[in-house]
Amino acid sequence: MATLGLTDIIGPIMVGPSSSHTAGALRIASMARSLCLAEPVSASFALLGSFAHTLSGHGTDKALVAGMLGLTADDARVRDSFRLAEERGLSFSFEPQPEADDYDHPNTIDILVVDADGVEMCVRGESIGGGAAVIRRIDGIDVRVTGESTSVVVRQHDERGALAHIAQSLSAHGANIATARLYREGKGKVAYTVLETDQEVGARAKAAIEAHPAILDVRIVPGAARMRTRGDVDHAATERFRKLDFPSGAALLELCDEHGWPISMAFLERERALAASVGRADDARAYLEQVLDTMRDAANGPLEKPIASMGGLIGGEAAKLAQLGAGGAADGVLARACVFAMGVLETNASMGRIVAAPTAGSAGVVPGVLLALQEARGLSDADLTRGLETAAAVGHLVTRNATVSGAEGGCQAEVGSAAAMAAAAATELMGGSPQQCLDAAGNAIANLMGLVCDPVGGLVEIPCQKRNAAGAAVALASAQIALAGVSNLVGFDETVEAMYKVGRSLPFELRESALGGIAAAPSACSWCAGCAG
Repeated sequence: MATLGLTDIIGPIMVGPSSSHTAGALRIASMARSLCLAEPVSASFALLGSFAHTLSGHGTDKALVAGMLGLTADDARVRDSFRLAEERGLSFSFEPQPEADDYDHPNTIDILVVDADGVEMCVRGESIGGGAAVIRRIDGIDVRVTGESTSVVVRQHDERGALAHIAQSLSAHGANIATARLYREGKGKVAYTVLETDQEVGARAKAAIEAHPAILDVRIVPGAARMRTRGDVDHAATERFRKLDFPSGAALLELCDEHGWPISMAFLERERALAASVGRADDARAYLEQVLDTMRDAANGPLEKPIASMGGLIGGEAAKLAQLGAGGAADGVLARACVFAMGVLETNASMGRIVAAPTAGSAGVVPGVLLALQEARGLSDADLTRGLETAAAVGHLVTRNATVSGAEGGCQAEVGSAAAMAAAAATELMGGSPQQCLDAAGNAIANLMGLVCDPVGGLVEIPCQKRNAAGAAVALASAQIALAGVSNLVGFDETVEAMYKVGRSLPFELRESALGGIAAAPSACSWCAGCAG
């Protein structure tokens, strides 16, 4: 968690509707594909926990097949993955298992994949929020493969000297080992060595490892695109990153005070040090420009051409709100923030391209607030980029110390976190101090604490769309209070901790299962009973 970076918080750029149930599911399948020794020809997906209840509604089924085909999370063809699989000869099936209880994480999938050579492999993956995923089991052996950086997964006989041979082979071919763990069935039996490297690992290194008689096979799981390194680790940069890393809001304020930085600069300097420490190019500003373009397109697209959602529950609401303009109960920044926030959720629900910020289900809050402020206050795109950096700092702290996953912490963890991020961004852009930014973020979390995650029919449509608009409103109110100099009795760090405890105490039915809250209301159940699938 200490190495959470920009794209873990403001990202991924992805096809909707859910970062954990669409992008995260795709990532699990993509890593499973990388673990295959030949092209996959069939895949059977067993869905556990919350996945068992939200298969089609979140596009999880399409995403799993897309990942097995090698598509990326932002590829518009994800929605057409079933047709692509038929064209490529990949067969697939799904088995929701709502009664299963033999799993640790609420977002768990077991995949039985058969490759072109007839080799079967069973992989268990967990979607941990924000589009990230972890492989937890391979063929019955517990492992941990994050895919954050290049992972080398070696299946071997548990024999003396095998691990040393693996390390020597990687070193001889220019790869530095960042982490290494050995997992085994028992002494002298089959084992897996899982290594993360600071550089990409090529065919020659793979062949060198396989030359040892104890090695059965080697699989390479590529790291996420922005995490791939370009060279040797800069140890001076590693030390700089250690000094610039902030594990808490209090540490962030100390860093800002020490250097005279706003929160945006503190996060940007941390991101640059993180990139240098792993040998990655500093492309934060270029990435944020891409993020801003995607956010703007997602917010404005439905205003120009209303989009029907996958489930048919929403479509056209943002345009209606825009037409109302200042003629209703709200005007100015608040009215426009609601328009943009709802527009993003329409794009998301139609499997259009959005930016998870910090999740897809809460993707409308941050762009809603920032784009509305730009219109009303004449802010530049550079200003909005700075706002995104501030938002990322707050999202980093919430993700590191609590959760932004609706399946773990309810909607308070998604829309509540997004509102905190937007509130801090708005406060800095309007001239607030770092302390006021965190006060605003704390206000937003406190005002949305306890909010349950209850998507009707498992769809990221109702009540998600309106909650994004409400989250934008809470963010603006929270920023206004902080800018007025009204301080908080309970600080930011304690508020995040309280939110996490509340989320963990929520019953399963109120955490993205579509079994409680609004999703269990008679009208919602009546609609679900008559819907197609």
